[in-house]
Amino acid sequence: MRTPRARFTKNREEFKNEVLDLRRVTRVTKGGKRMSFRATVVIGDEKGSVGIGVAKGADVIGAIDKAKRAAKKNMTKIKTQDGTIPHSVESKFGAARVIIKPAVKGHGLMAGGAPRVVLRLLGINDITAKCLSRTKNKLTNALATMEALKKIK
Repeated sequence: MRTPRARFTKNREEFKNEVLDLRRVTRVTKGGKRMSFRATVVIGDEKGSVGIGVAKGADVIGAIDKAKRAAKKNMTKIKTQDGTIPHSVESKFGAARVIIKPAVKGHGLMAGGAPRVVLRLLGINDITAKCLSRTKNKLTNALATMEALKKIK
């Protein structure tokens, strides 16, 4: 007698994600104002890959799902060594400026706001990051962090 074929089970999500920003946006039309939601999602595997996705949707769940798909398409592999980066980098995106410095083992993740989320989902444990700009826009701070990480040789 044959054994029954094993059912295919959906494996756990291989990426961890975090909603960085969720905003209600409106567009003015002839008939009035149309409301939608803009979601910014950071996705990473904590092993050196990270991506940021931005999407709009009629409802919150739809916007978050679209942003997750966009983040998977924008994944970037970053070279790390021993839980930190090889050298200091600085980057600017729009009005946002970010500086990222390596740290010794055991130092911890010293960063705030959007850079902290991006670096944690990237899998970096020992690093120092600072937003040098006056902007509080999480999206531009996260994109400035990504630009800085892409400069790593």
